[in-house]
Amino acid sequence: MTLLIPNKDLKIHKHVPLAPLSTLEIGGTARYFVRAECEDDVAQAVRFAGSNDLDLFILGGGSNVLFSDQGFDGMVLQIKLTGVTSDEQAVSHPLVSASAGEDWDGFVAYCVRHQLAGVECLSGIPGFVGGTPVQNVGAYGQEVADSIVEVRCFDRITREFVTLSNADCGFRYRTSVFNSTHRDRYIVLRVTFALIKNGKPKLVYKELSEYFTGQTPNLLDVREAVLAIRKRKSMVIDSADPNSKSAGSFFKNPVVEREKLREIETGFEQVPHFEFGDKVKIPAAWLIENAGFVKGYSLNKAGISSNHTLA
Repeated sequence: MTLLIPNKDLKIHKHVPLAPLSTLEIGGTARYFVRAECEDDVAQAVRFAGSNDLDLFILGGGSNVLFSDQGFDGMVLQIKLTGVTSDEQAVSHPLVSASAGEDWDGFVAYCVRHQLAGVECLSGIPGFVGGTPVQNVGAYGQEVADSIVEVRCFDRITREFVTLSNADCGFRYRTSVFNSTHRDRYIVLRVTFALIKNGKPKLVYKELSEYFTGQTPNLLDVREAVLAIRKRKSMVIDSADPNSKSAGSFFKNPVVEREKLREIETGFEQVPHFEFGDKVKIPAAWLIENAGFVKGYSLNKAGISSNHTLA
């Protein structure tokens, strides 16, 4: 095949190893690879892939992906746009905008340092900022949908740059238009959050609130507590901890009809669950363990973390 060459400024690499680009650290090579460091790189790469009939895979921080040993016979486009800006004029709810290639935990640390509440419970989550609106990342009683104002994207259908409001994103539990109704249409480039200056940390999650019984923690206290709790579960990337060589939690807690809960309860004395509107949420970890896959279970070189069933 004779390739249609894009603008000379776009650097296209061939046969790039994918294993170093994911937290699972496995996988073959990408036939073509582009690391986009500006918006024009994204537009050019999409045009190049389309003009040459190449499958296109969008990669962020590689913390939620499993690459095949056979590699990817198309183009992998890694979004590495960086930069964080803040609206210093806003007194109570400043807008903070982060490029999609920014490290997520680094962004959380930035917000905590500047006394901006709204993402502190999401400390320690691996990956880039651009991945957070896709699955409406959440943990310890907080999710990004609570503070996202808008998401700037590249529309792969219209080939235009667009800005989606919070409502446009269709956020629900671990869901958005980016991974459901418009999957593979939008490439996230920048996310803008409305945070609370000198706000109080969110303490609604049982494990976290119990950590501070009788105390009044600040944002940094909560961030450090979340990191400590996650580290105990091997949910913080750590080269010294083999359990953390993972994609973190692969599972979300199933939300089911009450009739389904009663059906499950017929085989057990008690099934843990939480109210979720007119339905209930059942812990995925409990379901997995009671299906016979306990902490530390392994099959050849793949397995479940010895510290957390969900990893």
